[in-house]
Amino acid sequence: MARTPVFSRRRRSEQIDALDRFPISDSEVHVLAVDDSLVDRTVIERLLRLTACRVTAVDSGIRALQYLGLQDESNSQVGFDGLKVDMIITDYCMPGMTGYELLKKIKESSTLREIPVVIMSSENVVARIDRCLEEGAEDFIVKPVKLSDVKRLREYMVGDEKIGSERSGNNKRKLREPCDEASSSPSILSPAPSSDSSPPPSDSVQSITPSSSEPSSPTSTPQSDDSK
Repeated sequence: MARTPVFSRRRRSEQIDALDRFPISDSEVHVLAVDDSLVDRTVIERLLRLTACRVTAVDSGIRALQYLGLQDESNSQVGFDGLKVDMIITDYCMPGMTGYELLKKIKESSTLREIPVVIMSSENVVARIDRCLEEGAEDFIVKPVKLSDVKRLREYMVGDEKIGSERSGNNKRKLREPCDEASSSPSILSPAPSSDSSPPPSDSVQSITPSSSEPSSPTSTPQSDDSK
């Protein structure tokens, strides 16, 4: 009984290895996976291959920049093997260069900034998530990465305008705040015309009051003269 979990785990690994040997079609997307952990890198690589993705895995942000040829701007979105990179998924905490620093390097490049970048982390820190999303990350995944997460990532690699618009609304959360303010402003401005229309009657009433008070003052002065 004690050997059963080991046997089942080994069997599952063999099944996944068999899936890794499936032929790769030309329509498959190419993902660059960056993680310093061999275990996590292997997991994400296999999950991506299960969703029909071609995967190139490197162990550091520096290796990722070298593969992308970021120092040579002529190698736009093309790795050393000549494959176009459709998406980059990187771990956040890595020695030498963090995933956030790699994200900034990519978004500062005129030739690589359009590549979608997804950040992974084992820590669910809100400030870290917001910082990555504001810098241009498409998504932030908290480890362990699941197959459902990887399937959802394929939306970022599909050139569909509808998906792109929904993606920008869902992930770039900081962009929602100005939209909410803009949507609330019309409701504030809408009653404004009614309030502007109400003051004119009040002004007309005020204009009548002084006119009625002016005749009263001269009538009072002649009475004082008669009394004299």
